[in-house]
Amino acid sequence: MKADALSPRQLFDGKVHYEIPPFQRPYVWNEEDQWAPLWADVIRVAESRVVATGAEPAVPHHFLGAVVYESKPPVVGDVTRHMVIDGQQRMTTIQLMIDAVQAAVDERGHDLLAEDLEGLILNRSSAFKGKPERFKLWPSKHDRPAFAQAMDPKPGWVGEHRIISAHEFFSTEAHAWLAGTPDDDGNTPPGSEYARAEALAATLRDGLYIVAINLTGHDDSQLIFETLNDRGTPLLKADLIKNWVFQRGVKAGADIEDWSETHWVDFDGDWWRAEIVQGRHQRSRIDIFVQYWLTMRLRDEVKTEQVFRVFTEYAKPYMSSPDGANKLLGEFRRDADTYRALANLPEDTAQGSFYSRVIETMGLAATSPLLLWLLSDNHKVPEKQLEIALKALESWVMRRTLLRMTMKDVNKTMVSILKLLDRSPIDTAGDTVRNFLADQRADARLWPTDATVKAELPSLKLYGYLRQSRLRVVLEAIEKKLRTTFHENITLPAKLEIEHVMPRSWQAHWNPEPRLTPEQAADRDRRIQTLGNLTLVTKNLNGALSNRPWTDTQAAGMTSGGEAGLGKRSLLEKYSLLVLSKDLIRDHPDAWRDADIEARAAELTDHICQVWPGPPVETHAGETAQPDGCSVPSQQTRGDVPANAVHDPT
Repeated sequence: MKADALSPRQLFDGKVHYEIPPFQRPYVWNEEDQWAPLWADVIRVAESRVVATGAEPAVPHHFLGAVVYESKPPVVGDVTRHMVIDGQQRMTTIQLMIDAVQAAVDERGHDLLAEDLEGLILNRSSAFKGKPERFKLWPSKHDRPAFAQAMDPKPGWVGEHRIISAHEFFSTEAHAWLAGTPDDDGNTPPGSEYARAEALAATLRDGLYIVAINLTGHDDSQLIFETLNDRGTPLLKADLIKNWVFQRGVKAGADIEDWSETHWVDFDGDWWRAEIVQGRHQRSRIDIFVQYWLTMRLRDEVKTEQVFRVFTEYAKPYMSSPDGANKLLGEFRRDADTYRALANLPEDTAQGSFYSRVIETMGLAATSPLLLWLLSDNHKVPEKQLEIALKALESWVMRRTLLRMTMKDVNKTMVSILKLLDRSPIDTAGDTVRNFLADQRADARLWPTDATVKAELPSLKLYGYLRQSRLRVVLEAIEKKLRTTFHENITLPAKLEIEHVMPRSWQAHWNPEPRLTPEQAADRDRRIQTLGNLTLVTKNLNGALSNRPWTDTQAAGMTSGGEAGLGKRSLLEKYSLLVLSKDLIRDHPDAWRDADIEARAAELTDHICQVWPGPPVETHAGETAQPDGCSVPSQQTRGDVPANAVHDPT
């Protein structure tokens, strides 16, 4: 390994060709974070040269950072080839900048200076005409068409690309500075145009320095790559993994060019690289997926900081041959497609309902590895078994959430289920999940029964404890259950709001005679936050309902919120289309009392138990009964089953 501080003249002199492997991430630098600061550094050096007038410039050079590459054995008549291991963003930008300045200098009539700069960007031998080798640098596969267009424009180009934008930025800036256009602060560049052109060309040739690390003959190029980041754009775990995978592919003799279009297609795109909130942190989707995928495959928790190491340890046996590598990456690709499709699953399916309610609304992303396992095309879980598993798990989550039971053990619970699934037949996967949950007795994993839910939920304070979005999911589920084939199939509006039937500020219109004692008032304050006192309304109707009394008689003379003189019952009757509201209106024409809240809480709890059926009820030894009356073997009596070898390396 050899490290030197080299200028662009030293890096790009002679017939050289730096190639960025197809597995490297695409060009991601931008104007604000990289192009503009780099150009400011270049101009600072160039202006120092202009005003030096024979003396040593005050700013003789600027360091651009490091580049890591590996030289290939020379071949007579060919370019000297180097594979860029790290620094591809920097190398690409330097080439685009030199090319843009060269064109600007040439267009402004400084032919000799332009010819000198051309030697830093092109291999001018006729043997390389029309070939990638005509360029001093050839970027990763995703960026090649745009790079060729930027460096050697052809008519007919359509579309946007960061490489094209970078070239346009440097071209615009170079023309403006050479022409002596004042900057945003009104400062005019020093010297004559020729002096500026000469200084700018000299700066690009000899005034910039890069720490160039040649790894030729070194065995630890991957280790070095892992420690390096590009300016302003930190490497993702997925970038490290991609680099490792493709390097292993080269050693195994695999067709890595094809991998960019099959196994790794679109992973470098905006959707996968976008950061989303996960818990208290923001991470890219691709890194999150890899962590979930490893948890699913290994049936073990994988910490965020361990993702790269764990992936390489797991994948290494597969990557020793093209067939093994293609098998692993093919399964990885199929699971990635499944993960990307999760957000578009129809909510009237078990998988769509689970994703929407459990992962999105309840925020239990820790269940994602199990969902991936069940949906994976690599496992082929029967549709009926998939439905059994997801409905059981959704019920387990919803019941525990409503009863305010801890969800801190979810990660370990999912791992336990994955381990059990791995040694169970695929055609009983749903039964395996349901029976596992039903067999749990520890408080951290218990699946609450109907008896427990009906005994505890009606009196629990929910509003103020659960987020409104989560309460809304529960009430919406009840609303859908209450609808029959006689009701219109009307989609529920998004973002319905939670309304207290008896308002939280009940003292104004809901204080009976005789007045409540402090103890009774405190009890009512708790009761109005329970399930029985909650319903759904639109935002506008919520504002009108406010703290109104229940009947029109009590609301006589009221004008606030519009609809003068109407009580809550009349407003709900007039505007709400929900069955939840119709039941309130029908069953309570004259008053809404504390006893009504308790009765409705019990009624809604019954509906919840039907929407999310609880654990199977034990009937006799070896069997459990389902809500539909079917019996299935319990987990404890099935005994050992043959190991599932889906995940074994080839």
